[in-house]
Amino acid sequence: MAQAATDTIEEMEARPSPSPLRLALRRLLRKKLAVAAILAIVIFYGAGIFAPLVAPYSYRQQNLDRDLEGPSLDHALGTDRLGRDMLSRVIWSARTTVIVTAATVLTGGIVLSVGLGLLSGYLGGKMDTLIMRVGDVFFALPGLPMLILINATMRPRVVEAARWVEDHTGIEGIVSSGAPDYFLIFGALSLFAWVGGARVIRSQVLALRETEYVQAARAMGAGAWRIVISHLLPNVSNIVIVGVSASLGAIAGSEIALTWFGVGIQPPTPSFGALIFDASNPRVINAHPHLLLVPGVAVGVLIFAFNLLGDALNDVLTPRAR
Repeated sequence: MAQAATDTIEEMEARPSPSPLRLALRRLLRKKLAVAAILAIVIFYGAGIFAPLVAPYSYRQQNLDRDLEGPSLDHALGTDRLGRDMLSRVIWSARTTVIVTAATVLTGGIVLSVGLGLLSGYLGGKMDTLIMRVGDVFFALPGLPMLILINATMRPRVVEAARWVEDHTGIEGIVSSGAPDYFLIFGALSLFAWVGGARVIRSQVLALRETEYVQAARAMGAGAWRIVISHLLPNVSNIVIVGVSASLGAIAGSEIALTWFGVGIQPPTPSFGALIFDASNPRVINAHPHLLLVPGVAVGVLIFAFNLLGDALNDVLTPRAR
């Protein structure tokens, strides 16, 4: 019996322990609300990415003989005032949200936020002062009015630059695809999205750079970039994941708000902001409520799913913060 117990203990010690990422994934999948949120986000993003394949109609296709119809076999979510299929419009609007959120997270939420936060915290001195003072300037500005101002004033110049690229490179369809609007919106959102995350990462790096393993790496001759990438970045990855997941809903809401104000994605490119704006007239709501209900429910489910996922990731990755 003693030998068997010893063999069992030795087998358990020899068995490799699961990685922190695998443990976090297991804890996350035990949360039913988190799994439901992930499923909703995957469906939404999958529909947006594969919109040309899954949308039953083109978002441009009109049929004025069948305008403002309710749900039917031909049009599962009805049609709008131009006879366009609402389900297809919602799917193509999801594509717009996917592009804007992914580009904003990549640039503002990861490249700028993480990069500047790491540099500011580790290098300190003048670099820290410069980055934080620039962040203070952006943080002090009113976010939504500045986004509206940037998009309203810069759009003609961005469109003109895109047309210049078309004329001098022979690449067609840049303007008609809505690329200038996408670039302008995620660029403007990225300018304001990095400040909060960079401050949090900087505060963590200020504490981590004085730890023994960082000092040991420095004493062994490791350069600043190697210390930042190999030692500091892995230790702030949990904060980055939680911050990104929590910001996705706000980014999607900002894009929809800008389009609702008329300075975001411009027609004919579909967007949830445009769908909601077209249906926000009280007469339209009373006569054809599905025009507002369909995009409103889709946006509400997406933002709610992002919030649920953010809370679940915060519990899983930073349990001490509960």
